[in-house]
Amino acid sequence: HGATSGIGTTAIQMAKAAGAKVIATARGAGKAAEAKALGADVVVDTTAEDFAEVAKREGGVDVILDMVGGDYFAKGLDALKTGGRIVFIASLGGGEVALPIGKLMMKRATVTGSTLRPRSLDEKARLAAAVEATVWPWIEAGKLRPRIDATFPLAEAGKAHAHLEGGAHVGKVMLTA
Repeated sequence: HGATSGIGTTAIQMAKAAGAKVIATARGAGKAAEAKALGADVVVDTTAEDFAEVAKREGGVDVILDMVGGDYFAKGLDALKTGGRIVFIASLGGGEVALPIGKLMMKRATVTGSTLRPRSLDEKARLAAAVEATVWPWIEAGKLRPRIDATFPLAEAGKAHAHLEGGAHVGKVMLTA
């Protein structure tokens, strides 16, 4: 979900570099086209289509990288293959979800969450080394290029936030010193 966010644009490219089929979600035809151009195999414009229905037609999904939460959880669980995983990395659509335990059990699904902030420096260093070992060769091979939508001087952080809240960005919005 969130295919044209900074994390989403990177996730699409990383998944493709790893050989995965990518089903992405975006709001609007323009953002859907951007996600497709980044390498997503199937893009669901959530303003016009139901993610779960499209994903099921495509055979379901093994892993959902979910930064939306809220009512997207039920759709994600519906789209998930047996033995699949939903990994929460944000909750932009709401931090509470209804969990149908029976469906979770029948799908033998795993629901988890992850964030870097509370992790120890040692763990962060270990993760950085693993990313360097796996991802850096993709960068060198041109399979992964960070997408920068806009840059703002640090003194204009408010403008950067307004730009993000406007929702038209594709990729990262950066602050410069």
